[in-house]
Amino acid sequence: VVNTHRNVVRLFDATRKWFGFGPDDVWTLFHSYAFDFSVWELWGALLHGGRLVVVPYEVSRTPGAFLDLLADHGVTVLNQTPSAFYQLAQADASRPGRRLALRTVVFGGEALQPSRLADWYERHADDAPLLVNMYGITETTVHVTYQPLTRERATGASASVIGVGIPDLRTYVLGPGLELLAPGVVGELYVAGACVARGYLGKPGLTAERFVADPYAAEPGARMYRTGDLVRRNPDGELEFVGRADH
Repeated sequence: VVNTHRNVVRLFDATRKWFGFGPDDVWTLFHSYAFDFSVWELWGALLHGGRLVVVPYEVSRTPGAFLDLLADHGVTVLNQTPSAFYQLAQADASRPGRRLALRTVVFGGEALQPSRLADWYERHADDAPLLVNMYGITETTVHVTYQPLTRERATGASASVIGVGIPDLRTYVLGPGLELLAPGVVGELYVAGACVARGYLGKPGLTAERFVADPYAAEPGARMYRTGDLVRRNPDGELEFVGRADH
């Protein structure tokens, strides 16, 4: 995927009001640089003058050792796939004496099961740390949506709510003919705006198939990315992840 420095910088500008990252934050580089989540981890720390702790591979595969690293380095911003965090939460439950400095945990990379966070919330307050679910894909520069979580949401949610779009992009729920669908109706998610990548390197056919003209944009030549993910809008205007269109 061919992306730009501009796309990465605007991601942090557009989400600044939600996170307030700064020079006192300590991040971990937990993921491989081949995974787009690492772009958020690496530049989230460096663009704000923070500190980045590179997690050894063996530690990243051992939840107890990773919990120790978080505590020893005073990590404040953690980024995890839900499946990795579930294991970390189990380690946290088995070692209640370990004090963490976390203020924000961002989920991405796979669908979150909110009910599996109930045990975490038995030991931690809603805002210490704040848990945030963010849906995204490489072709739209890591993150697309934002959904802060609470104990009430975790225990009462029946679907994976991925939240609202980042302010400088547009999210459409469309039918087979690219028609806009009403709230509650399941359709394919298309993403447009400043986040959209240039395309796939050396693959013009695939680029033309996935990056298509945006019929709802005010500016000429605007494109949107066809995600292949099925979603619906709930009564609060938030997006709920349903599954893949090709499954």
